[in-house]
Amino acid sequence: MDFRLYNTLTRQKEIFKPIRAGEAGIYTCGPTVYHYAHIGNMRSYICEDGLVRALRFLGWKVKRVMNITDVGHLVSDADSGEDKMEVGARREGKSAWDIAKFYTEAFFRDYNALNCLMPEVVCPATEYIKEMVDLGLALEKKGFTYSIDGDGVYFDTARLPDYGKLAGRAHVEGIKEGARVEANALKRHPADFAVWKFAAPGEQRQMEWDSPWGRGFPGWHMECSAMAMKHLGETIDIHCGGEDHVAIHHTNEIAQSEAATGKPFSNYWMHVRFLVTGDSGKMSKSAGEFLTAAVLPQKGYDPLAYRYYCLLTHYRKQLEFSWEGVEAAARGLDGLRALAAKVKAEAAGPAPAADRNAKHFQDFSAALADDVNMPAALAVLWETLKDSSIPAPQRLAFALAAEEVTALGLFKAEEAQALPEGAAALIAEREAARKNKEWKKSDELRKALSDKGVLIEDTPQGTKWKLARG
Repeated sequence: MDFRLYNTLTRQKEIFKPIRAGEAGIYTCGPTVYHYAHIGNMRSYICEDGLVRALRFLGWKVKRVMNITDVGHLVSDADSGEDKMEVGARREGKSAWDIAKFYTEAFFRDYNALNCLMPEVVCPATEYIKEMVDLGLALEKKGFTYSIDGDGVYFDTARLPDYGKLAGRAHVEGIKEGARVEANALKRHPADFAVWKFAAPGEQRQMEWDSPWGRGFPGWHMECSAMAMKHLGETIDIHCGGEDHVAIHHTNEIAQSEAATGKPFSNYWMHVRFLVTGDSGKMSKSAGEFLTAAVLPQKGYDPLAYRYYCLLTHYRKQLEFSWEGVEAAARGLDGLRALAAKVKAEAAGPAPAADRNAKHFQDFSAALADDVNMPAALAVLWETLKDSSIPAPQRLAFALAAEEVTALGLFKAEEAQALPEGAAALIAEREAARKNKEWKKSDELRKALSDKGVLIEDTPQGTKWKLARG
């Protein structure tokens, strides 16, 4: 089955043709670890995780590389302002190194809570300074760089005829005409970007290294090119990221990589659209308050309800965030899990091998092969679990196979949730009251549990509970 992926570079869906047969090398832009990643950031990682899982489900061997930006990303993506790591360090009164460690660990806690697979290679930028310097030297040798005294070494975009091809030529002309307010007047062209930067006069930086050009730090764009080429080769299969990276970061990655090697940098570019809020547009750390994945359980939601929320909308469509939407997704996920549990009970035994030639399996695979169409794949999963004409053991086998892609915890036990302090004792007391037919006391205990955020349901199989949301 051909796998088709929408390629931002060509603006069309294309059949994926890897560099090495049966293998896919994927590079995904990781977090800048000066602050928590918000749930808009996490949407990109969930969708990229879906790509990796879909390819593996369809039989591809995948090697994924992700960077951790712990130096060089300035407040403006266009090489001006302070380093975000220095800003974070000053904000919290810690060293930039401590900030990087703290927020890297926080990122991967959220990442794991959302059931995202760990990349095969994780690259902190501070561990690849030599590779970035070597890339800068290659560009310098080919005449693509120039220096600005006291400022840094810059890439000369005018030397590359197809600069801006990812974003479109109109974008490049817009930079030329608009000459962004923050642009360095000493640059030859407003679109030129830093290869290596020096500290501003009077600036005391915590992160600096020696280089052939002087003591300083790498330009932000350099890290991804250097890391991707080190681990995946001079040309890679697929490069992923959020749509905000198209105009500057990924455009500049292409420029410096292809100028240095004379080869295409990435054959396919996958970009995830923004998570937006109804009142203020794109979710952004610079806008002030923002939501993190850690907020979800605080409001009574399984983080995987947010994963389900994201998978219900195709990655190439903007997703509008609302708590009402998360609530609906959480209820939908509860229903899907209940259906999976029912099928498991009906199967009454271990699942057989999944029938990959069955129509439901082929339909699921076709959805994934069509530009990772997760909404369509989820629809097949729902329909299959409900289809009593398919023997329960085969439905169970399919659900287990689909779980490898959706990663929604289809068979996650409700009891895995943590009860609030004192709630377990109240549940036991209420059970005893019901056995003694003390209905008024039972109702009072139900109310006390509800006040703690625990909802009680009396069923023929006994009392069940779940955490309230909100």
